[in-house]
Parts: sequence; structure tokens; C-alpha cells
Amino acid sequence: MASGFALTADHLIKDFGAKRAVDGVDIAVPEGSIYGILGPNGAGKTTTLRMLLGIIDPDSGTRELLGTTRPRSVSDRVGYLPEERGLYPGMKSRDAIAFMGALRGLPWAEGRARADDMLADAGLGHAAGDKIKKLSKGMAQFVQLLGSIVHRPELIVLDEPFSGLDPVNQERLEALILAERDRGATILFSTHIMGHAERLCDRLAIIAGGKLRYEGSVAEARATMPIQAHYTPREDSPALAKLLPPEAARDNGGYVFDVPDSGMEALLATLLECGHGVAGLSLERPSLHDVFVKLVGEETVEKMEAEAEAEAKMEAGA
Repeated sequence: MASGFALTADHLIKDFGAKRAVDGVDIAVPEGSIYGILGPNGAGKTTTLRMLLGIIDPDSGTRELLGTTRPRSVSDRVGYLPEERGLYPGMKSRDAIAFMGALRGLPWAEGRARADDMLADAGLGHAAGDKIKKLSKGMAQFVQLLGSIVHRPELIVLDEPFSGLDPVNQERLEALILAERDRGATILFSTHIMGHAERLCDRLAIIAGGKLRYEGSVAEARATMPIQAHYTPREDSPALAKLLPPEAARDNGGYVFDVPDSGMEALLATLLECGHGVAGLSLERPSLHDVFVKLVGEETVEKMEAEAEAEAKMEAGA
């Protein structure tokens, strides 16, 4: 694409009755990148993806996908894994993958051959001839994922792809996403699990309450908050607190505080000069989790983490 972006959206708005599900979202997904849409359940992520793909139309705003403002016209160049999973239970794994490829114009024989190769590469070659109804939930979900990319699309859109996967299949999925990026595809996925976004994404959008709270790289997101210092003195005293920044708080025998804009050098010189010394010092850049808490609130993050933990327990017991 001449613009250098596989997909763009400008001020997308979508209402369902009196509820505004998406409220003015802007994103731009560079070609060949991994782009994440991060947010809690019900934030508007799925509605945003569906508008971008042309499954539903926005009430206002514009979108461009693979160089066209008519997304459905290029659906054969897109691979899409919807939030709602579903395969024909009586189909064999290779045939289910080939069938999904055939819907995008891939010849049946070629689809079956690619399916065998993809299953083998994912460590699931033994399941190629098994019917979907005999597979575990995680394996069946992975088969559907392979079916969504068997035609080697330019753009891959995955809606909550990690949801319901056990740790082994989550690792397989991360490896597959990286391999598809290396192949030259652009990957856009939504998630409510911050770890995947932090590890995989070149850029991301944070959405909460239908609104865009942040758009940019993970590094840029983390740079919006100051570096934290964890300082442990050799000699502590009530006078020490007066030398530290006002927000300094006690932490495991030491203190934690934001690194001053001027840096640590002058503060360290003062601490040494006053005889407090340095028994320990570490500087930590805030995590994506810290940034997310700042943007959407601790209560929302706690709810997301509880949902992710419940999903993991359900999958472990499946």
C-alpha cells in the first residue's frame, strides 16, 4: 500500500440502540507489523474489528483496509479468526483447514497439503486425521486458527486468539504469530491479556469504554510514566526522608520513588555526603501493566486479571 499502512481507521463511531460501543477510535496499522488492541471485555474491541473488516458498518468515521475503503472486496487477502469459535465436529482436522482455505479461493488439494504441513509445524501432525469432535478445546481452536491463515493472507485479524488456550497452545500461537510476521503478513489481534501484548506487539491501541486511551508502541507507552528508583541506604534515619523526593515511600527496608527529572546523580551525591550511603539501588521502567492501570483504573485491571485467571483455571480443568 502506498500509505505504508495495511489498515487505518479515522474516528470510528458505532451505537447499538442507546449504547455507544465505539466512540471515536483512530488507529493505523503499519504493514508487516504486529498490532494489538488491548482492553477489558466489553471495551469495544470486537465491534472495532468488525467495522475494520466491513462485517458491520460504522455510524460515522472512515476505514481503509489493504488500500480500499470497501473492506469486503479484499476479504480473500485477509485471514480472520472471530471471537466465536466453531468448526464442523465431524470433519477431520486437515479437511477443516482445507475447507476454510477453499472459502478464500485456495484449491482443495493444495489446502489439504498445506494443512498437513502447518499441523506438523505446530506440533499437531498426529491430529491431522482426527475428527474435530475428538480434539481438546485448545487443539480445535488451534485448528480453526490454522484454517484462517492457510491461504497465506496479507492481513491476519485475530479476535481474542489466546482466550481459552492452555499454556502450551498459547506458546504455539505466539510462535505462529511471529512466523507469520516474518513471512511478511501484518497481524492485528485483540486481547485482554497484557503479557501477550507486551511480548508481541510493535504497536498497540488501548481501548476502554469504547474510547481510545492510547495508541503507539509499547516502549512509548512505558515512557509516559517516570522511571522508579528502589533505594536502600546503609544508614537510615528520620533525616533521610527529608532528602528524598516528597512521594518516596517505604519499601522492604528501603524507599521507592520516581527518578527526578534531573536524574539520580545529584541526589546520590547528597545521600553520600550526608552519610547515608547506598546498600542497594535499582531503576525500573514501568511495565505495560503500570501504564494500563494509570489509563483505565485499578478496578478495571483487577477485573481483567480475575477473568484471565478464571479462563486459565477452566482450561486447566477441561
